Amino acid sequence: METFFLFLLVGVLAQAVDGALGMAYGVISSSVLLALGVPPATASASVHAAEVFTTAASAGSHTLHRNVEWRLLLPLAVAGVVGGVVGAYVLTGLEAAVIKPFIVAYLALVGVWILWRAGHDIPTRHLPAWVTGPLGLVGGFLDAIGGGGWGPTVSSTMVGAGHEPRKAIGTVNTAEFFLTVAISATFVWALVTGHWEEAGALRNHAAAVAGLVVGGLIAAPFAGLIVKKVPRKVLTYAVGGLLIVLAAFQGYQLLT
Repeated sequence: METFFLFLLVGVLAQAVDGALGMAYGVISSSVLLALGVPPATASASVHAAEVFTTAASAGSHTLHRNVEWRLLLPLAVAGVVGGVVGAYVLTGLEAAVIKPFIVAYLALVGVWILWRAGHDIPTRHLPAWVTGPLGLVGGFLDAIGGGGWGPTVSSTMVGAGHEPRKAIGTVNTAEFFLTVAISATFVWALVTGHWEEAGALRNHAAAVAGLVVGGLIAAPFAGLIVKKVPRKVLTYAVGGLLIVLAAFQGYQLLT
């Protein structure tokens, strides 16, 4: 029962940040699970199982508050699903630690770039729809591999490229629902076919997953309202700052 309430708190905090800034639920939740000794594939599967519910609630909130740019949603979601399925299949058969340093370096560089843009007050611009396809492909793959790379990769890149933060966060969070369902289905398929040998460990973490689901559902409905009300410049600074914090935290994990 203690495990459930611990992860309920983690779920509330992680989803509150994720809903407002378009990232961090997966990274925070996965980091806590990995710190407790959970294998990478099991941690990623657990987080994505919880995200099926939390991303649905968050997407509904962003849609209600008109934070979604629909012309970008379809290419982003489709490419994200493809990248996520490939990443989930790779993760269940291989060790993903080799790619982590490159992700950390990317997050840090994008974070610095976003802070620089915010400080120079560069005006926003609308990205063409074709850009979101390749971006979603990479983001989906990294999300499955790292258990939470979708928001840090896709939201941050769109904000860094000058897209309006509210629309970028709302669109990316809504597309994440489709990505999460696809990744979770791939983990189930890997379990059924025997490709995933460590899948039995999932049963040992049911309380943690349940806590993440309940905690995330508590915070997710407020996502759209927060993004709608917070000023653009504040959101931009917050996204850049969070990226640098996440990169520093994951870099510390790599060194210890």
